[in-house]
Amino acid sequence: MLRIDHLEVRYGDLIGVADVSLEVPQGAVVALLGSNGAGKTTTLNAIAGIVPVAKGEVRFAGENIAGQPAYAIVRKGLALSPEGWRLFTQQSVENNLLLGATPLGDRKRIPDLLERVYAVFPRLKERRLQQAGTMSGGERQMLAVGRALMSAPRLLLLDEPSLGLAPAIVDTMYDSFAALHKAGQTILLAEQSVDLALEAADHAYVLQVGRTVLEGPAKAMLDNPDVQRIYLGVE
Repeated sequence: MLRIDHLEVRYGDLIGVADVSLEVPQGAVVALLGSNGAGKTTTLNAIAGIVPVAKGEVRFAGENIAGQPAYAIVRKGLALSPEGWRLFTQQSVENNLLLGATPLGDRKRIPDLLERVYAVFPRLKERRLQQAGTMSGGERQMLAVGRALMSAPRLLLLDEPSLGLAPAIVDTMYDSFAALHKAGQTILLAEQSVDLALEAADHAYVLQVGRTVLEGPAKAMLDNPDVQRIYLGVE
């Protein structure tokens, strides 16, 4: 479904991503691992059209989407739940979700999509009239993911979904991701939490200073000493 070949992203003279290649098959959960500053967020932002691609290809469903604007990429079926949520804090939970459906061509799908989100995150339904800015961090993360799901994405990008959340909330989030996976949702997941990501994923890639340096089946990488060496600096 998604294939990235030798992606390079620049911020002026600064190289944000030097050489990232990865593949996400349809129906899979793929983890993108790396320490802070490794290039995970930049890679996801480049896929989603938020930052420009300097070199390389980003192929989604066979089409090179590198250089296309973010709104066009969302309409093709790719949605990002960003780090930091980026919610409309003065709007209600439900209004935030409805804004996520803006790219949809068929507005008749909105009620079914809304119910799907509420089935995945029942807490959002309980708080649908509450202002987003008054919610806890875990609830805001649920809302950010739910908003992305409202565009009916074929590929869901999740950027650091466990960051700053209490362990119990993280477990709830990952249970929800497992349910989405079981229902056939394709997911590319960027995480600093190695164990969480590898338990959830089918396949994984490790980034180091903006380059893909390791890949393999997720379960096999749980005990791979190279992951500890690259990711944690363990010799």
